Amino acid sequence: METAPKISGFAKFAWFTLAYNILVILWGVFLRASKSGDGCGQHWLTCHGEIIPSAPELKTIIEFSHRMTTGPAFVLVILLLIWAFRRFEKGSPGRKAAVASFVFIVSEVLIGGVLVLTGNTAETLTFERPFLAIGHLINSFLLLASLTLTAWFAGGQRTLNFANRRKPLLLLALAAVAILFVGTSGSVAALSSMLFPSATLTEGIARDFSAGSNILLKLRISHPILSILTSIYLIFLAGWLSAWSGREEKVKRSSNILTVIVIAQVAFGSLTLLTLAPIVMQVGHLLLADLLWISFVLLSANFLSRPENP
Repeated sequence: METAPKISGFAKFAWFTLAYNILVILWGVFLRASKSGDGCGQHWLTCHGEIIPSAPELKTIIEFSHRMTTGPAFVLVILLLIWAFRRFEKGSPGRKAAVASFVFIVSEVLIGGVLVLTGNTAETLTFERPFLAIGHLINSFLLLASLTLTAWFAGGQRTLNFANRRKPLLLLALAAVAILFVGTSGSVAALSSMLFPSATLTEGIARDFSAGSNILLKLRISHPILSILTSIYLIFLAGWLSAWSGREEKVKRSSNILTVIVIAQVAFGSLTLLTLAPIVMQVGHLLLADLLWISFVLLSANFLSRPENP
């Protein structure tokens, strides 16, 4: 009986770094949804001008604890980068993925700092806040993609083959753009729901179509529409990639995982909408979004790493 290949220490560390960053991102969602983003005032890196806040309020504890989780995340990515330079040869895709992870963790921290220093936290609404929220979401997704690929490359002598694969690359690129659009629309929808809460679902829908509503509320309807269209596309794409690969086991498994997560996300998203998005549902919704994105990255990598069909 063939035994599964042993997972290296570097690969385990890479997957752990990815998992920890997901937890940090989810805590950030709780921070935003609980309107605790101004818990340290407009101070960064300090909290109300102090290294450790004295007599903190609840929102200060939430904000400060989030900052405490970002520190280890930053250190883990630096260690991952150093290890990757020792583990991979110069110019290897594994090194490049680790470098990209470092770049995106730096920009992740900086975007968070800008949000705090400019006062774009809690219930504050400025012209630039939706764009900062969108940039934060896209950067988080790129960070997760880089960490995922670093861990994937650590699993063995793996390379990506882009030659003579114009159609699959086009379909995968379209899927990636669609997922990012869904994510950004969800970020805007979450921001508008927090800033302009509704007592009932009927009231929320009415405000979405009201001529006097804020533009963020009018854009909120785009999220469920984009989600459904993208979900249908991803399910068909997963099936097509599985068939195209000749039912190769890794691609087939990745396709099945992506399909299951897409269906679960649609169901969970619908429930989140019907329950008026309580905090626990928002956290769960983003967790599934992160897992969907990661599973898509892995499906793409497994498909592009296989040899061409004869």
